[in-house]
Amino acid sequence: MRILVVAATEPEAGAVRAVQIRHDVDILVTGVGMVATAAQTSRALAQTRYNLALNFGVCGSFDRALTPGSVVHVTRDRIAELGAEDDEAFVEFEALQLPGEPVFVNAAPPSNAALGALPAVTAITVNTVHGNERSIEAVRRRFAPQVESMEGAAFMCACLINGVPFAQVRAVSNIVERRNRGAWRIGEALDRLGRTASSIFECI
Repeated sequence: MRILVVAATEPEAGAVRAVQIRHDVDILVTGVGMVATAAQTSRALAQTRYNLALNFGVCGSFDRALTPGSVVHVTRDRIAELGAEDDEAFVEFEALQLPGEPVFVNAAPPSNAALGALPAVTAITVNTVHGNERSIEAVRRRFAPQVESMEGAAFMCACLINGVPFAQVRAVSNIVERRNRGAWRIGEALDRLGRTASSIFECI
């Protein structure tokens, strides 16, 4: 089986490189953000025919039940900032009646016992991670997300366009709140991400 592993940064990719993989795997480090992820992933999927694409990364959690170190399977992701401002109001993309799609759903995730054991969650993908109480509350009301990242929806979009089965797996590094680096648990999140990746590969 030919598998593409996508990660935004080298530490996230390193969590996967550290595990034993008995498959033909290419690891792509895209760089941070939607544009880099969409472009790099689309190019990789166009150049090589993969049987499966896996996105491993960290995320922030809006859901306090998903504490730092939790690992989740994102099955629905949305580009949160795609829309328009109307003075103080935010107009969601759907109301603009423009071509395009802000929401990406993994309706047929790969059959994998380790993946299936993870909580399936709804995410948003953002250019600016939330760290302001007003904006956090606004996005909660608007979309009710459980987690956020800067790349997830872009990865899902590329896979859907190319018709490649995929899964987006993320480890929670922090609660989404006013920026508080002292509460981040990135090392713990990366450790859990690597262990989860190992379990998923063992079930392929």
